[in-house]
Amino acid sequence: MILCPATAEHGLWTKRVAEYDVPIMVEKPFAGSLAEADEMIAAQRATGKLLAINWPLRWYPVYITAKRLVDEGTIGEVTEFHHYGGNRGPLFHLADKMERTPTDEDKRESWFYKRPQGGGSLLDYAGYGSTIGTWFQSGRKPIEVTAVVDEPQGLEVDEHSVTICRYAHGLSKIETRWGTFTDPWTNQPQPKCGFVICGTSGTISAYDYESTIRVQTEEDKGGSERPADKVRPPFHNPIQYLLHCLETGEAVTGPLSPEIARIGQQIVDSAVLSAREKRTVKLVE
Repeated sequence: MILCPATAEHGLWTKRVAEYDVPIMVEKPFAGSLAEADEMIAAQRATGKLLAINWPLRWYPVYITAKRLVDEGTIGEVTEFHHYGGNRGPLFHLADKMERTPTDEDKRESWFYKRPQGGGSLLDYAGYGSTIGTWFQSGRKPIEVTAVVDEPQGLEVDEHSVTICRYAHGLSKIETRWGTFTDPWTNQPQPKCGFVICGTSGTISAYDYESTIRVQTEEDKGGSERPADKVRPPFHNPIQYLLHCLETGEAVTGPLSPEIARIGQQIVDSAVLSAREKRTVKLVE
């Protein structure tokens, strides 16, 4: 079963479907809150069935390549990551990326712009940076989080957020934006949507939809472009991967796993709390 409800209803629908004793894949983000994510994990654990959270960036060749290079030690130990994620806004495109021009009334009526339903750019996109960033860092957690959001006049939710995560080994940044100059799947905006990963002996930059990544190392301080890996099964898409796990009995790993995705949710919850209280907070447990 694949679920794509409003963010704040992920827990509700996961628990409803769990009663039918079936594997579940939930489209990103994990949940509207950490408490909700934990309820989802508990509901599926009781059935013994698989739970996966799909993060579309997981299937991009550039990020598969970046993770391979990180795991191979190409840039040493990861010390920081920077993610910029977003698009022109959730109402600028319909299914299959068909473009449209939304009105103020469209925003007032859409769940994307309603706080109780999990709206806002932070909840929409910060999970990408926090979850994929956690994957790049092999599951390490930050100590504390500081977040700031814009407060658009007449809207319930943010359209721009910046989150700083302080780890024992350094700082990382997650920035979300509804209102980029262009959509990354048509023309990359500036800043580019994607990741910069810094390590003790090198750096990697990888951006959405591109076919190459840029790598700096001790031996190549000037940096060079490298082609993205050719992706092989079962990593072409979430359905292929889900079927593979069901057929082989392999556990879900990486950002789709509840373990890694939960850390991402911890960071997002901490960011929401920090932005609301306008202060730095300890990582929400």
